[in-house]
Amino acid sequence: MPLAVQIQRPGGIEEMQLLELPVGEPGPGQIRIRHQAIGLNYIDVYQRTGLYNLPMPLTLGMEGSGIVEAVGEGVTHLKAGDRAAYASNPPGSYSQVRVMPAQAVCKLPDAISFETGAAMMLKGLTAQYLLRRTLPVEGLQPGDHVLWHAAAGGVGLIACQWAKALGYQLIATAGSDEKCRLALANGAAHAINYRSEDFAARVKEITEGRGVKVVYDSVGKDTWEKSLECLRPFGLMASFGNASGPVPPFAPAILAPKCLYVTRATLFAHIATRERCQAMADDLFQMVGSGQVQIHIDQRFPLAEVQAAHRALEARQTTGSTILLP
Repeated sequence: MPLAVQIQRPGGIEEMQLLELPVGEPGPGQIRIRHQAIGLNYIDVYQRTGLYNLPMPLTLGMEGSGIVEAVGEGVTHLKAGDRAAYASNPPGSYSQVRVMPAQAVCKLPDAISFETGAAMMLKGLTAQYLLRRTLPVEGLQPGDHVLWHAAAGGVGLIACQWAKALGYQLIATAGSDEKCRLALANGAAHAINYRSEDFAARVKEITEGRGVKVVYDSVGKDTWEKSLECLRPFGLMASFGNASGPVPPFAPAILAPKCLYVTRATLFAHIATRERCQAMADDLFQMVGSGQVQIHIDQRFPLAEVQAAHRALEARQTTGSTILLP
């Protein structure tokens, strides 16, 4: 039987076990896919630890690529033998073979490898909906400053390149000088080591006191308050992750002096329809296929070493994208 990584209860990395699990035939609206590569994302940690509460037992993983083995009734955009990639609910990509909903699975262009496909779908589609769809009320124009936290991670390095292609001045933050150099090499206009510098003070200096139109923040608790300081009037605080812990409750009145906007953005709301998911994926494929965005796979782990992969991710020892190989 195929292997999959499953947890019986929320907890630490020791809860992840490699098990033999049966895989059946796809039902209506489903496909069966044999993975060639699997993406690792911080949302996997949230689900493993129970921050995001899901039914147990749970096979982890939100992203993968592979070959379609079979399609269920009603699936018309895929067929057996197709190369495919996805970021999709429900979890289950930490597996050699799975049956899953077809709605968010997209044909993978021949020019894009399976490893790149697995490394880019969740992260690339996240960068796409943030930079293309999660915009301040006054919009973004070439030359505008945006602040992006954790810019040396998988989403961040894609965003640095994409923002440059759109003409934005992306101010990156990262936790080391090495990671700052990586963000700059990928198109960030400025980089701030938040461990050695006050990023809010540096943002004010870079923008000559005006602040940024939007902050894209996957860090959460540790960067929340200073991020609000970085925004100009009518700016947007776009929270899309909680790597340092969830943002604590706050009084809306703190937004009043600058009439700030706040959103808690999620990818899965954006890819909830087949048409929108495909349009976003087409945009991502075009950016990667044209070379304007390159996907950096800086870590590879066998699926059997998933505990080591999670340990490295949580310790912030990774850069770019990380994949698991089944």
